[in-house]
Amino acid sequence: MKTKVVIEKASAHLRELPGHIFDVVNVSKPVSPEAAVSLAKVVSKLSPMVGNMIEFNTCEFLNDKEEFKTFGKWKRQDPGFPDVIFEGNVSPTPGFEIKAWFPLATEITARFKDSQNHFLDDKTYVAMIAWLPEFLIFGRPKIMGVVIASGDSVAKARDSHYHKPPNYIVMEPEDTTKRARNLQQTNTNGYKWQASEDSALEASRKNEAKAMMATWNGNPEQYLASADYQDKLRELMGKFKYRLDTNFAKMDRIGHEGIEKFANEIYSQEFHGMTIGQWNSLLSSGNEHAIKQALATHLGITDVDSEQALLK
Repeated sequence: MKTKVVIEKASAHLRELPGHIFDVVNVSKPVSPEAAVSLAKVVSKLSPMVGNMIEFNTCEFLNDKEEFKTFGKWKRQDPGFPDVIFEGNVSPTPGFEIKAWFPLATEITARFKDSQNHFLDDKTYVAMIAWLPEFLIFGRPKIMGVVIASGDSVAKARDSHYHKPPNYIVMEPEDTTKRARNLQQTNTNGYKWQASEDSALEASRKNEAKAMMATWNGNPEQYLASADYQDKLRELMGKFKYRLDTNFAKMDRIGHEGIEKFANEIYSQEFHGMTIGQWNSLLSSGNEHAIKQALATHLGITDVDSEQALLK
């Protein structure tokens, strides 16, 4: 079986996950509307743990499929890139970088910083898996949707979206292949131009930077992961002030068409009487009266639950 075929078959199975419930953790139903409001504020804190459990269970889910058993086994890497690989009689080794997404959070906080150079052989794909508790804020994790995209397309979309020299530059990691595996650098970073408060000096520096870029071969604004282009960017950073962008590469900011379409589909999905987008807006609004009323109406959480709990 070829690498591309393994990826295609695994992707088809992963797309069957929506509606699947992972019986890995179960949040109890709140006993009162007040408790429900409090739970709604903190339930997103489950996301890192559930994300790891989804990675484990994705391996088990794929390993149960007959077509893979003859050739090898899906295995989770921790640490390592990508999150899940297929070890067996297939070369190059196929794999998935899994990004769990809790769509009641204010944004998709998962990041994708891996260099384009990781994806030259098209063996690694990104699987974004959206999940929610089966009863919105309580119950077991339920898969709401899955989108799969090539790692190459995600990395290129990110770099094309962010890289706007001299105002913003994306930098590849230095060559660390000779280091021990746990010390190797594989992530890109984004840097913002640090402006001067002196407007005349700022204009002069920008013109100087643009003149410097004009001496580069080809289109100086087109991002390249090549050593030659990266050396030029380092010269630019050495001459002018830049600061690290700590928000760089968040999944909902990279401008990937497939991921943005997927996010819109999830937000428009009906779930317990409202769309997920409407629940997101309501639960992040801070309007406790409206939140309490909606949870009581759509999830049946009432003061009767509190009274019954006291009687037990």
